Amino acid sequence: MPLPRTRGTALRQRLAELRGPDVPAKALDARALAALAANPGCARRAILDGAGVNKAELASALGAPSAFGQSQFALTRGNAFEARVKADGGAELLRLVHEKLDRTAEPPADARVPDLTATGPQGRTARTALELREATEHPGAWTLLDHPMLALDVAGSPAFLEPDAVVVHPDGSWTVVEIKSFPLLDGSADPAKVGAAARQAAVYVLALEEVAEHLDPAPRVRHRILLVCPRDFSNLPAASAVDIRKQRAVTARQLARLTRIEDIADTLPEGTCFSPELPADELTSAVESVPATYAPECLSACELAFHCRGRSREAGAVTTLGRPARAELGGLETVEDVLAAARGEAGDPGDPAVAALRRAAALRAEALEAACR
Repeated sequence: MPLPRTRGTALRQRLAELRGPDVPAKALDARALAALAANPGCARRAILDGAGVNKAELASALGAPSAFGQSQFALTRGNAFEARVKADGGAELLRLVHEKLDRTAEPPADARVPDLTATGPQGRTARTALELREATEHPGAWTLLDHPMLALDVAGSPAFLEPDAVVVHPDGSWTVVEIKSFPLLDGSADPAKVGAAARQAAVYVLALEEVAEHLDPAPRVRHRILLVCPRDFSNLPAASAVDIRKQRAVTARQLARLTRIEDIADTLPEGTCFSPELPADELTSAVESVPATYAPECLSACELAFHCRGRSREAGAVTTLGRPARAELGGLETVEDVLAAARGEAGDPGDPAVAALRRAAALRAEALEAACR
């Protein structure tokens, strides 16, 4: 539900103050949302993304620069491949959608490719919604929306998303298309990369469902998306239908769990600012004023991961061991607590985690004793 005008204006002003004077907001994209949904308990990421803070610049200013991101070469190659897929009015792209997702429909010919140009993200979002309505109300033809703009409410703040393409089928249903530059080798791709693409597409599906809810009758948003990649080592497109129902359900549940951004902002000290231009000690204090929930998975999804990992290690937090280990250790929050429990120096013997640690320590001691004989 949209924020009331005065409340929303106050929140936007507050978030602008957190970014710093005259610092433009960094748009929250689907990739960032998918990563945020994977770690919904991290208030630090939620407020930084909600405020539009550039976390890569922030990490560099903190002395722990991010070590991931696409190279310029990869971006150029990806853009060239996408242009090839969408050439000739998206003829090849629509052929792949027909082949992989909708063989019973008439083959695409003379598909509509509406102009989605508008001023600002709000204007583009409204234009996209209008074209989706038009295409749905006049079934029987294929429609390709090239880089439409969608909006999704995230913890009380709107996020504007831009999928590679959305296709409206002749029956009025909608399909998300993801175009990636990693290859399909012998018909399959890297599972980790496919999973990341599926999680990203799930965010687009959720945003499309919000648009569909405002139409009567609501069109069907398909939960099988089309993933288009280069075939083998060529620049020729190949496609695969990917069922993202699981990713959609998980993402929807995790986004719903996110603490509202205004609630986090209200807990921050007055004058808190995350501008990379601030002195290092002042910037560090500002960042540390917001609790983080670090896990090793953050290293592949968040620009601040190296900073948070360093702080987590300094504190001896068991979260550095990974979520599965953290879950098994129950109320033991630091590595020192774990070692003390294993040695019998601390911990409740009736605690299953403590009992398991002491049993493991005893077995280790027996093994070492046997090896020394």
